[in-house]
Amino acid sequence: MAAMVKEYYIVTISVPTETMLKTARILVVDDEPELCEILAEYFGDQGFNVNTATSAEEARSFFSGQAPDIALLDIRMPGEDGLSLARWIKEQHKQVGIIMLTTAADVVDRVVGLEMGADDYVPKPFDLRELLARIKSVLRRVADQTKAPVRQGRVSFGACELDLSMRKLYDAAGKEQPLTAMEYDLLKVFIDHPNKALNRDQLMELAHNKDWDVFDRSIDLRIMRLRRKIELDPEKPEAIKTVRGVGYMYVKS
Repeated sequence: MAAMVKEYYIVTISVPTETMLKTARILVVDDEPELCEILAEYFGDQGFNVNTATSAEEARSFFSGQAPDIALLDIRMPGEDGLSLARWIKEQHKQVGIIMLTTAADVVDRVVGLEMGADDYVPKPFDLRELLARIKSVLRRVADQTKAPVRQGRVSFGACELDLSMRKLYDAAGKEQPLTAMEYDLLKVFIDHPNKALNRDQLMELAHNKDWDVFDRSIDLRIMRLRRKIELDPEKPEAIKTVRGVGYMYVKS
């Protein structure tokens, strides 16, 4: 227990969370009971309603009643792993935000997690303050996504159409494509700034993700994932182009 505290526990001054977040429900899924205990205590002190599970099977039981607002999923677990659980959550409970907990070297797992609809990932070992900031950011985006939409119509984006009122993406055949809150925010930033090269810092700022580190490479993973959805040929993108030495640019057709 002492070793776990040294690795994960960061002493912080407790800052009251926003009223809108105080009733948020967090589900922590990790096969390390000590870590679950630390996270439950920390986020409980921050005003969240926290449940923990040490397996995917145990985690599913928390969805039979009132589903959590956000799930923190460890990728590496015995039996059913976090990636499989993330896929099930997105299929059955699309409104639930997901943050994957990965090891620093699990780049492939991060990509797969984002492919399955995870909203963010945090590598272990992590600073609890950073994880708290990530949780708040995802909760805000999920809350914005579920607000009653204002009629704004559709906008063509590559081979797809983005419905700004419903915050949904449709392919050329009219089939809805899965879209996370963060992915929508990025598409909206590009639509609002056509034909302008934006660096990672600007993309995070404009998408209201001030809590992210400017060198966070997850922005690149999300761009890659978006390209697979909207580009006719993701290997030769025409809608979201890479501007070498700068970042990315939406080329409005």
